[in-house]
Amino acid sequence: MSTDLLTVRQLAKSFGPLSVLENVSLSVRPGEIVGLLGPNGSGKSTALNVISGFLPSSGGSVTFDGKDISNAPVRAITDLGLVRTFQLPSMPHRMTVREVIKAGKRTDGGRFASVSFGADIDTLLEEFKLSHVAGNAASALSGGQKKLLSVATALRAEPKLLCLDEPTAGVHVSLRSELVDVLRRYVARGGACLVVEHDMLFIRDLCTRCIVLDRGEIIADCLPSELESNPRVVEAYLGKAVEKGGMVQR
Repeated sequence: MSTDLLTVRQLAKSFGPLSVLENVSLSVRPGEIVGLLGPNGSGKSTALNVISGFLPSSGGSVTFDGKDISNAPVRAITDLGLVRTFQLPSMPHRMTVREVIKAGKRTDGGRFASVSFGADIDTLLEEFKLSHVAGNAASALSGGQKKLLSVATALRAEPKLLCLDEPTAGVHVSLRSELVDVLRRYVARGGACLVVEHDMLFIRDLCTRCIVLDRGEIIADCLPSELESNPRVVEAYLGKAVEKGGMVQR
């Protein structure tokens, strides 16, 4: 059995008297694509922010690649090979799309040597359908294109663990299957993914396992195919209404 790449134990996060996460424990192994799901306000993005160092935890521990990164600085976590994207990526005004992707490449001697994604700039531009805007200012892209650029730039770093926060929001539906293919190739070359997402079709196509949060607690850790038959997931995340052959959101 593979050793966990990411291990989260009894993670807690409070904002004053408001408890957002409580006793959250999860893991991601090399070669896995894990979906982190839940209704709005369930704590998904907060969990990702704590894991990646953008928020301090209120309790528990986070271990990445055998090292304790609990409340470590963002730079230190990134240097270990945990790279993330954001729901609303901000792009520099004075850099082109090509320059942004170029800047994603590690220059510290290949600290992420366990991953060999091997995608050059032109390949990433083509795969993410950004070749025609390669010379444009990155800040001038549409919201969906900025999302794709942020994922491409993160992959350019060849991270050990790629954490994506709602990568399909604003992305044209025709590009989602291609995004699935790109991420699967990255994982096949030694990476792993933790994906916060609402698009259930995307999750079922992409993920090997799903973790579901509700009100700051984990209520399911299962295969994507098992989501529909889990009554706690149906009630908490998708609502109580269920149709034959699929789940219905309220």
